[in-house]
Amino acid sequence: MNNHAEELKDLFFSTFNQKVERINLLEASGSNRKYYRMQTETRSVIGAYNEDLKENKAFIAFSRHFLKKGISVPAVYAENLEKNIYLLEDLGDETLYSRLCRLRNSSETFPQAMIPIYKQVLDGLIKIQLAGNEDFDYSLCYPRHSFDEQSIAWDLNYFKYYFLKLAQIPFDEASLEKDFKTFTHFLLEADSNFFLYRDFQSRNIMLHENNLYYIDYQGGRRGALQYDVASLLYDAKADIPQAVREQLLDYYVEQLQKQLPQQAASFKKYYDAFVLVRIMQAMGTYGFRGFYERKPHFLQSIPYALKNLKHLLLHSQLPIQILHLQHVLSQLVHSETLQQYAQPKLTVSINSFSFKKNYPVDTSGNGGGFVFDCRCLPNPGRYEQYSFLTGKDAEVIAFLEKEEAVKQYFEYAKGLIDMAIKDYMKRGFENLSVSFGCTGGRHRSVFFAEKMQKYVNQNYTVNVRGRHLVIDGLLS
Repeated sequence: MNNHAEELKDLFFSTFNQKVERINLLEASGSNRKYYRMQTETRSVIGAYNEDLKENKAFIAFSRHFLKKGISVPAVYAENLEKNIYLLEDLGDETLYSRLCRLRNSSETFPQAMIPIYKQVLDGLIKIQLAGNEDFDYSLCYPRHSFDEQSIAWDLNYFKYYFLKLAQIPFDEASLEKDFKTFTHFLLEADSNFFLYRDFQSRNIMLHENNLYYIDYQGGRRGALQYDVASLLYDAKADIPQAVREQLLDYYVEQLQKQLPQQAASFKKYYDAFVLVRIMQAMGTYGFRGFYERKPHFLQSIPYALKNLKHLLLHSQLPIQILHLQHVLSQLVHSETLQQYAQPKLTVSINSFSFKKNYPVDTSGNGGGFVFDCRCLPNPGRYEQYSFLTGKDAEVIAFLEKEEAVKQYFEYAKGLIDMAIKDYMKRGFENLSVSFGCTGGRHRSVFFAEKMQKYVNQNYTVNVRGRHLVIDGLLS
């Protein structure tokens, strides 16, 4: 165990007068922060370690401010900023994005059940932007106090050097910089006296005990209302259909009208420009994390971003002259170099099921694939406290992850799946089926299916489809 994990355990003990019984490093996101789930029999807490002191101070101060304003963010239980650690409320593992994926896997379209949830998210956003803005200490914002000319320049240059350059898209430096300045001045015309969340996207919204919570707002600053709406509705991998985007945008403007009629009237004038700057900022991230750091799951977002960009180029009419920037963006959309990241041919279907019921049906028509029998592993379903839970629940995950046999089993399964995916991708195969079965189809099989879905998503540019035959009621 590394030093900061031990220091988090000490902070946990000094805060709750309990010793940590289980501590698990959570899967890394796009940042360098490390998060741990720390548990006893009666408590589950998230421990965070981040070397960036200014970012830590911003996050903790923002959290306490939002809680005072009645905004649903995680509680901060304790911190030791000298050691770059703090303890947070555990909000579970389900994000808006994972809920969307789970429902979409069943319907293959945008699930209608997600629309009222997205409307609740937009209601929460307005509260963050307006109520969160009251008495807010913007001097704590890091690295900039507002989404100003310097912030925009950083984003545009991030896009230029980490996406355009690495994707080998030719451009004239002087002409592009001239258009960047024109574009920036137009963005700065919008009223920017609100709290701008900065990364308001589906992976930063949690669903916990039927409530919505918001996380990862430490990059927030003063800015325009349009930016965060664009971030949510043009979230690349969420891939919201355009008709649904328009429905949700209209809903947001209607709700804004009730509180700020003047802002609602001018909102759409600048909206498309903020959609564009957000897409470019996100593509800069995909380039840096994907091309430069060689993390393949960031490259999976490129086709969705290009799709959004193509729609914007076809349907948006910005009232400014940025001809070279538009030319560069058009090259992006039609780039042969980027076509290799288009929707991958290989789909990996990962299922959980019960051996007492039906095996997963192979809808591809190929047959074959892998079926793993998890019944040789410790069964949490035998214990009363876990009987009504599933392999998605933190308690069951902790029970299984502490078993050495479970870790070894996953490594064996992962080795076989790695070998198959690499070979199938080389040979242009379109389907691979992977299924995990256990006695009831609720605990061990679900745990392994979820874990394998995350692993494949993070390590390969493939389509991943997940189904839980028992807990999702898909028994045909």
